[in-house]
Amino acid sequence: MDYFKEFFKGVWQKNPILVLGIGMCPTLAVTTSASNAVWMTIATTFVLLGSNILVSAIRTIVPSHVRIPIFITIIASFVIIVELTLKAFQPDVYKALGIFIPLIVVNCIILGRAEEFASKNSVISSILDALGMGLGFGLTLFILATIREVLGANKLFGYVLIPGMKPAILMILAPGAFFTLGLLLWAMNVIKARKALFKRTE
Repeated sequence: MDYFKEFFKGVWQKNPILVLGIGMCPTLAVTTSASNAVWMTIATTFVLLGSNILVSAIRTIVPSHVRIPIFITIIASFVIIVELTLKAFQPDVYKALGIFIPLIVVNCIILGRAEEFASKNSVISSILDALGMGLGFGLTLFILATIREVLGANKLFGYVLIPGMKPAILMILAPGAFFTLGLLLWAMNVIKARKALFKRTE
């Protein structure tokens, strides 16, 4: 097994946001600041990693007709751990992310990887898949949030970048999220098209 390929596919080839087009709700909603993006990445990756490991470990003993309810129960258990931990130790983060912490339960990335990958592969492969998908999700979130926070609030991680500069507030509102995500999708498609053209001309 190619461990690097298994891990890296979530960052580029099967990037959950820019290629698979899943996990859009938190992508658009919590990327008003880079710190929100980092915490959402940590929370989602923890749930993804835990659920992938457990789903893979019990895949041979779970009857196929009840697998989805079992997967959702596993995912919900890890989400509750994340929710209670943030509420106890990071109340500001818990407040900032709000409803999007419990909504990790219905994040298509997590249930999708449990069903498509972890339920059919070994624990080691599932760990690499979860970490790669988490990294791909997190990098996209961080780039999107950085662009929106810098242009929309003249800040990064809450610190003012250029004193006196008036930010484009539209960028931290919903239209700014759609506009920035559209630019990232366009950039991703251009890069992939050029890579494909380069391979054909080799």
